[in-house]
Amino acid sequence: MGLKLYNTLTAKKEKFIPCKKGHVCMYTCGPTVYDYAHIGNFRAYIFEDLLRRYLKYKGYSVLHVMNVTDIDDKTINGASEAGVSLNEYTQKYIEAFFEDLDALKIERAEHYPRATEHIKEMIDLIQVLLDKGIAYESDGAIYYKIEKFSAYGKLSKKDIDKNIIGARVDHDEYERDDARDFVLWKKHKDGEPSWEAPFGKGRPGWHIECSAMSMKYLGETFDIHTGGEDNIFPHHENEIAQSEGATGKQFVKYWLHCKFLLVNNEKMAKSKGNFYTLRGLLDKDYSPMAIRYLLLSHNYRQPLNFTLEGIEQAQASINRIRDFIQRVKECRLSDIGYGCCSVPIRDARKAFEDALNDDLNIAQAIVPILGLISFVNREIEAQTISQVDKEELLSFFDAIDSVLGILPDTDDTVPTEIQTLADERQKARKKKDFAKADEIREKIDSLGWVIEDTPQGARIKKK
Repeated sequence: MGLKLYNTLTAKKEKFIPCKKGHVCMYTCGPTVYDYAHIGNFRAYIFEDLLRRYLKYKGYSVLHVMNVTDIDDKTINGASEAGVSLNEYTQKYIEAFFEDLDALKIERAEHYPRATEHIKEMIDLIQVLLDKGIAYESDGAIYYKIEKFSAYGKLSKKDIDKNIIGARVDHDEYERDDARDFVLWKKHKDGEPSWEAPFGKGRPGWHIECSAMSMKYLGETFDIHTGGEDNIFPHHENEIAQSEGATGKQFVKYWLHCKFLLVNNEKMAKSKGNFYTLRGLLDKDYSPMAIRYLLLSHNYRQPLNFTLEGIEQAQASINRIRDFIQRVKECRLSDIGYGCCSVPIRDARKAFEDALNDDLNIAQAIVPILGLISFVNREIEAQTISQVDKEELLSFFDAIDSVLGILPDTDDTVPTEIQTLADERQKARKKKDFAKADEIREKIDSLGWVIEDTPQGARIKKK
């Protein structure tokens, strides 16, 4: 079964066939760096990470580009209010964004182009649109005339004959669900960053940056463009109009969009007290891997309800998998030379891949993994696991975690301090001094380690 993806452009699942065999070019809408990213942002970034990882799992080479919007109305206003330069203001949030990516084990894209570093490409693209009569000047600004692009609305399925107002919009996002001529280049204003251009001094609008930067790094036509469903209109619709208006070629083959994240079944908002940034959750000692698992574990085209209880449930699921892998490593092996797990592993792998091939159906992909764990646990109890089984199981879980990325990268080496405490606890237990043993356990826990008593002895692991 080949990979099928739901294409927003055609409103159906389609077999994925890249422009170039074995190679995928992918563009994802990145952060506007005016504040710390919230968990709704990271739902999109983790969905995109799953897509990237699974494409690599299937053997594709992936060229991935994610833009960084460091100039728009929000970043300019933020810098002005803070009384610092635009670069100083945005750099803080850019650095925080990459720290957050690493905390959630989101693989780095090959390129993170910043808007302010690609003004020339934007100016060149705007000039092409002007030369073709698709863009026009008004009061020192440049606008895209959407009635000149007959396919406008094909992504969002909007009928512009019914929705077009004929007015222009100067800010970076529309106020209402309608179609208007949108700004490509804003006239210079005192106190705002600006650049010289043949059509006048000013700065770019929001939409033009993604067209210019994606085509620079990926070409005039590329495979996949992703984002949240709120990007469909106007942002992605405008990207198509700009790019295809300039080149006369299809801009993107497959458009993928993830649904909104709800918090306690409500839209996230600071006024409701349900607004979470990743950093805020980590400061409360929630595990980044549990947050990743929760955001990952629902299909991207289904709404996800985020709760703090959900993080705890996700942590329990990760612990189950992590403890199982440790159990496999430590289990007493049988003397038989063949494996009893080869067929169950093969079946689990096929079911895992079949589910992800069906538009990244991650919820269904996890089911066979849990089934395999239950089967192997019974075999471990029966002491029928062979060396072949052990090697195949560890290899299988390494492979699926290359897609899921939910197991923490930990050093299994127990520090001397922790081992000494564990030995002292064991001596206390032998003396039946359980109060002291519990006190030592609590100290070990406070240092970020967990000690578990098993039939094979005490097991020490990172939290």
